[in-house]
Amino acid sequence: MNWSKLTDSIFNGDIFGTPVLVKEAIAEGIAPKDILEKGLIAGMSAVGKKFKINEIFVPEVLIAAKAMQAGLTVLEPLLAESGVKPVAKVVIGTVKGDLHDIGKNLVAMMFRGTGFSVLDLGIDVPPERFIKSAEAENAPIIAISSLLTTSMPSMKDTVELLKKKGSAARIKIIIGGAPVTQEYADEIKADGYAPDASSAVDKVKELLGIR
Repeated sequence: MNWSKLTDSIFNGDIFGTPVLVKEAIAEGIAPKDILEKGLIAGMSAVGKKFKINEIFVPEVLIAAKAMQAGLTVLEPLLAESGVKPVAKVVIGTVKGDLHDIGKNLVAMMFRGTGFSVLDLGIDVPPERFIKSAEAENAPIIAISSLLTTSMPSMKDTVELLKKKGSAARIKIIIGGAPVTQEYADEIKADGYAPDASSAVDKVKELLGIR
């Protein structure tokens, strides 16, 4: 298998060519885990690196993520059959009082593209739903987005509710969004902050001790 063809297909946002290449790899008898890691994840990792240094921008990342998802749709049944488990589960959503979702969607796609399982709660998510969902799904990470300063207090409410429920030892909260800063994360005692989608993946891996 020519892995560079598959990674380039994702990088270039080829939503039609990517699943074809995945099917070719499957036909060659390549293990689903290898297709995931050496093809799909490698492709999205390359996208993330370029995005982090501003060589590509949000539209290109969204297109690449769609190509990756097209390939993953073909691969997922085989991954399940072969017992390949996701890196970890992430519960993600935009806070209560905020209806913006482009940034949140980008982060969710980047998580999926790097081997995480993602439960996307959507927009206008209250603190209680974040906590209940993470507990029900046994997810170690809650990722919260906000684009409005008026909705940022809901982030603090979620952190405080998690601690009140006694789940802070096993569930970590990472926050992000245009008005959000590291200083605010420190102030509300969130476990992590990420300025962009690629950094969010790195921070979650750091919090979970994943290399």
